[in-house]
Amino acid sequence: MATPPAGADQRRPLAGAGSSHLGEKSIKFLLALCAAFSIIVTTGIVVALVVPTVSFFGEITFSEFLFGTVWQPAFANPSFGVLPIVVGTLIVVVTALLVAIPIGLASAVYLSEYASPRVRKTIKPVLEVLEGIPTVAIGLFAFFFMRPIAESLFPFFPWETPFSIGIAGMAVGLLIVPLVASVSEDAMRSVPGGLREGAYALGSSKMRVTLRVVFPAAISGIIAGIVLGTSRAIGETMVVLIAAGAGNPNLTFDWFNSAQTMTAYIGGTATGDIPQGTIVYDTIFAVGTLLFSMTLVMNIIATRLVRRFREVYE
Repeated sequence: MATPPAGADQRRPLAGAGSSHLGEKSIKFLLALCAAFSIIVTTGIVVALVVPTVSFFGEITFSEFLFGTVWQPAFANPSFGVLPIVVGTLIVVVTALLVAIPIGLASAVYLSEYASPRVRKTIKPVLEVLEGIPTVAIGLFAFFFMRPIAESLFPFFPWETPFSIGIAGMAVGLLIVPLVASVSEDAMRSVPGGLREGAYALGSSKMRVTLRVVFPAAISGIIAGIVLGTSRAIGETMVVLIAAGAGNPNLTFDWFNSAQTMTAYIGGTATGDIPQGTIVYDTIFAVGTLLFSMTLVMNIIATRLVRRFREVYE
């Protein structure tokens, strides 16, 4: 039997290496296809919003739309100032964040640093289940439970209607608490244990380690969780439609009265009763474009903050 020359490579290809390589290519192709599909869908959404919006601004000026203080597009004497429903949206978002950020971050700190593994395994799935509660149920809970309790506890406030933009904001805050808590807890759990051990070796208490070491190290993930919660709050429809009402969109900062948000207007108007091609029909897409732009700007700012404060460990 002939022997191979000295120095020759005697390694043989492993069995199944070709099929494994083909499988990797298939997976890469599938992932690229999913990424391309998401881009196509996003482009389609933008086109669907922009085309009627261009038609809308062919009749209404930007200044009237953005800075007008009266929003009555379907009245006999229409007015197209979007500022009242933008203010209503911002009230809901700010109120929701005032509720969700403290509760969500406190929950994340407890689950990450204080809870035992047994308690964490119990509470974390409950938080994830809470994220899946239908928003209609949250809206009904706010209208039939939170609103009467708030009026009974604080009767000296001017509760003039069954609806309240503040209660709607609190309900949206409860809705996004699981999202903020879950993402923030994952970010804090991913902080290397060596940082904690080094701080403990220097004599730091658990609270000091949490606030001075773990929290700053996980700040990029925490910001990401808050941004996701804010995006959810901006786009929430059913909770504000039920709890805040869909009445006249007055420009008001009254936390105890009804108000209309951008999503509530879209949800209450896009019912199929408005003739296509009319100016009222185009307002739905103009408001949707403004909502999309606000969310996009917020995400861009958040991305820059995350990159600015991101910590990389090896």
